[in-house]
Amino acid sequence: MAAKRLHSDSDHHPADKTDDKRMRRLPSFSTVIREAMMRKSLQNFFFTLEPLLRKVVQEEVERVLVLHTPRMLERPQQKQIEAMESSSMKLIFKSQPFLPIFTGSKVEDAENSPLQILLAGTCSNGECCSPFSYPSPLKLELVALDGDFPPDGRENWTPAEFQKAILKERNGKRPLLTGDVNVILRDGIVMITELQFTDNSSWVRSRHFRIGVRVVPGSYDGPRIKEAMTQRFTVKDHRGELYRKHHPPYLGDEVWRLEKIGKDGAFHKKLALQHVNTVQDFLKLFEVDRHHLREILGAGMSDRMWEVTVNHAKECVLGDKIYVHRGPQCTLFLNPICQVVKIVFDDMSYDSTKELPRTQKNYVQQLVKRPTDNGTH
Repeated sequence: MAAKRLHSDSDHHPADKTDDKRMRRLPSFSTVIREAMMRKSLQNFFFTLEPLLRKVVQEEVERVLVLHTPRMLERPQQKQIEAMESSSMKLIFKSQPFLPIFTGSKVEDAENSPLQILLAGTCSNGECCSPFSYPSPLKLELVALDGDFPPDGRENWTPAEFQKAILKERNGKRPLLTGDVNVILRDGIVMITELQFTDNSSWVRSRHFRIGVRVVPGSYDGPRIKEAMTQRFTVKDHRGELYRKHHPPYLGDEVWRLEKIGKDGAFHKKLALQHVNTVQDFLKLFEVDRHHLREILGAGMSDRMWEVTVNHAKECVLGDKIYVHRGPQCTLFLNPICQVVKIVFDDMSYDSTKELPRTQKNYVQQLVKRPTDNGTH
């Protein structure tokens, strides 16, 4: 009978066995989700358990040292312990502050959005892994740091070294950093909606600051969470912002806000004499008669400077305002800098002067040079 059973089993085709094994190996969708959730829970559990294990291991190591090495009865200095302690979590700035930074002005990123601080895990090579949601809220403190920290471009430091690099305000001055300097990190993220410097950076030896963030000392009893810092930057007095160039410029900006045109300088005065007072005036004249605009600025402005100024002006956001200019033969629709948007000739509509015969094209070009502010819609 045993031989018969063996013979019966061998009648199955090998391919059928392979398919059966493949079907057994494929987990269900619910199993995959359950395992992923279990791994996430285990990760949080390990991070919570880590401080207890560290403490137990440290106590056992010290007990053995006391028993077997009498000369090492004294506890290691705190700095040595910190230096040896590896960090499995770190704070990071999601993006860098937008520069330049002026005293009293809000510190934001390049998209004019609040700075964001994230909590992330660290991989074995020290690189930042995916963001990590710590089970409990964390109290964070934002500080001003010396721009020369860390020394020699090191990527690792101890909490004591970080503390030593924190800058305090000068005598008689307000706190150096104000606003949301004490925040709560929840679910691995916090936004800094209000942050300003009250003093410039010229008085420190490096002439640069950094913004640093750390877990408030004494507020947390767990494995070290590495501090974060921004790139180094200078902070200028607010009065310097009065002469700052805008990127992009606005139509209503005074013309000296453009690159290579200084306030009350030679180019500014030449343009003012020709009633070119705003960025909009500059762009209108550039569209209508750029040769005349170039002559106004004169030989003192090199071709390279001219190119920089014009390119900066072209960054201007024009908006959707339309000017309507009605002539004897046609109606023009112009944007704020006299660019033709639409032309209506004898109930025929054209989107560009390129579509017109030469005689009509010349007529439109002359018409554009006339005032365009006699009607809007």
